[in-house]
Amino acid sequence: MDLLTLLGPGGWGPALLLAAGTTVALAVCGFLVGAVIGTGAAAAKLSGLVPLRAVADVYTTLLRGVPDLLVIYLLYFGGSAALGSIGALFGATGFIGLPPFAVGVAALGIISGAYQAEVFRGAYLALDRGQIEAARAVGMSPALLFRRVLAPLVARTAVPGLGNVWQILLKDSALVSVTGLVELLRQAQVGAGSTRQPFTFYLAAGALYLAITSLSSWGFARAEAHARRGSP
Repeated sequence: MDLLTLLGPGGWGPALLLAAGTTVALAVCGFLVGAVIGTGAAAAKLSGLVPLRAVADVYTTLLRGVPDLLVIYLLYFGGSAALGSIGALFGATGFIGLPPFAVGVAALGIISGAYQAEVFRGAYLALDRGQIEAARAVGMSPALLFRRVLAPLVARTAVPGLGNVWQILLKDSALVSVTGLVELLRQAQVGAGSTRQPFTFYLAAGALYLAITSLSSWGFARAEAHARRGSP
């Protein structure tokens, strides 16, 4: 193992750190998109409208049942094919590629949204219904009820599950390299191929992933402790 390859002058350390930043940015954006999608899907699954429940059930079943890599492929190549068809109407020819980062965010958001929907739905079903009824009895509007009662109570129960979704999403971000995005694992592959020192680069990538996940676990633990303040 040659540490000078990573830490020496002109080494690969800065490139790996930059790629690690891309991985974190990709995962954060995908997680936030997934939170929006998951909230909507959870609300649909809990609604009294059968069509909405059916659509949400199909969404969560499909996205949790197919490989994540397949979703990325479908979005990237399907989206590019759609753009190519539109471009052909205006005389454009050839392959039109989508921005890899945008595709990665969309794919990870759609994938994580299916899992977050189930986390939010389970957290809502675990609520004490008496608190909700009491809030309604004092005349709280739906918006105020959501902000003052539902959101804090759901967050209190959902944070541990969301932490697990985040950790899985962070590792799934490596799959986005198939679109050409240079994230942490892809940069490690490039460095390993260029220097013929695969052990050094993959060990460094593993250490960076472990550092990110450890810091994330600490952050979610703090968030869970904050959400549970005042609870028995």
